[in-house]
Amino acid sequence: MSLLLLRFLIYGCLGWCGEIIFTAITDRLSGQAKNWLLMGVTSLWYFPMYGSIAILYEPLHDLLRPQFFLIRAVAYLIGFWVIEYVGGWLIWKMAGHKPWDYTHSPGGSLHGLIRWNFIFVWPLYGLALEPVHDFLVKVTPMLLQAMGG
Repeated sequence: MSLLLLRFLIYGCLGWCGEIIFTAITDRLSGQAKNWLLMGVTSLWYFPMYGSIAILYEPLHDLLRPQFFLIRAVAYLIGFWVIEYVGGWLIWKMAGHKPWDYTHSPGGSLHGLIRWNFIFVWPLYGLALEPVHDFLVKVTPMLLQAMGG
């Protein structure tokens, strides 16, 4: 197994976990969930989207590393919106249904696939991923070695 594949798998798992936590909490806070079971949801389709952070985000972060944080934040916003739109569109075409539909989101959306009111969420997410990326670059060689690779 390669380091890139290992990080792809780690990001995919982290993304799934984050999605489940996010949907559980937001469903409860919005009143969609009436109980405290905090049942979050995700989809198998989302794994490669989150895993692609290893392929797309890491090189972008390395390229933008010396830039002022606001420049990095704007780049992350655009990048995540593009991935969310393209990934959502591809899943929609392959599965016959939109994987998410933000048509009625406050603040509006683009074809129901990206939310305009996430204009601050994605930059913060991108900036928060920077130390995760740096940590995984240090740790994954040891993990791979421990796995016998």
